[in-house]
Amino acid sequence: MFKPWSVIVFSSSCRVFSRSLCGLSSKMSIPVVDFGGYSLEKKDVSKKDLNILRKKLKSAFTDVGFVFLTNTGITHEEMNYVMDISKTFFLQPVKLKLPYSRGNFSLNSNHGWVSLEKEKLNPNRPGDLKEAFNVVLLHSDIRWPSVKSPEKESFQEIHTRFFLRCKELSLRVLRVMAHCLDLDPEVFLGPHKNIGTDKNSTALRSLYYPPVNSEEAKEGQLRCGEHSDYGSITLLFQSSEGLEVRSRSGEIIAAPCIPGAVLVNIADLMQRWTNEQFVSVRHRVLLPSAGDSRTRQSMAFFVHPDDDSLITCCDGSDKYPPVTAGDYLIERFNDSYGKK
Repeated sequence: MFKPWSVIVFSSSCRVFSRSLCGLSSKMSIPVVDFGGYSLEKKDVSKKDLNILRKKLKSAFTDVGFVFLTNTGITHEEMNYVMDISKTFFLQPVKLKLPYSRGNFSLNSNHGWVSLEKEKLNPNRPGDLKEAFNVVLLHSDIRWPSVKSPEKESFQEIHTRFFLRCKELSLRVLRVMAHCLDLDPEVFLGPHKNIGTDKNSTALRSLYYPPVNSEEAKEGQLRCGEHSDYGSITLLFQSSEGLEVRSRSGEIIAAPCIPGAVLVNIADLMQRWTNEQFVSVRHRVLLPSAGDSRTRQSMAFFVHPDDDSLITCCDGSDKYPPVTAGDYLIERFNDSYGKK
């Protein structure tokens, strides 16, 4: 569906948000939508606010595949707090992180720490220049990193609280999305009822991009290879610019960093589910420019349907064959980490 990535590399200082890239005109930007009418501070949404949101989200997810949501109820301070404890973990020596490696947790093989270059989100490129910690399980009886915040809160407490906040926000977004297509909200909400349990693979990923000498990177290597996400939707909280998105029309959009906003995008299973009414597009994080030694952090909440949910086109068509969410995820992990 999508054209190969352009060879043009855009400076991180350029902001498509203003509809201009380094002197190159751009007809498209990522929409910004005020989600205050259904923020986490409200128990429910009025009919008026729901109608406004459904029109704006439908347009964003149909044309671009991404949208910035402001006034969601999750604050910039909350995001910084969880990023700070994550960075404390990442800056530890490797030997202290190894016991928490992805694959060491019997209840879910995706839970845990992912080391530098371990993951290839584009299987045709060298490993990504980032680390990650995946929170998939909220069980108290699994091993959690022992680092604590200055307020003496544990890594587990901080990540569990943020996971649950993201879960509630994602369910609200899914409800609005169902209304966008004139569907019963349970069409999307029912298959996500087990988020946070061992019956669902939704993951809160803390992502850390260490300083990079771009001249020493391998040929074709990026901080995060071009890819589309796997599940239903993704909520992204970012501390700086660096993300690039290819829109449905093929334009490359450099995503700005808007303090307090949540960047939400459609993922592959949702594209199948809606028979491409909502579009999942490819995106990437480039290497910094020569001499730029800044780190980058983000928090991504990858929302997946329950593992045993059968995903079929909700309009009754057969463009995509039925697939369970769990089987589809395993297939995609085999591409990113190599078949076992």
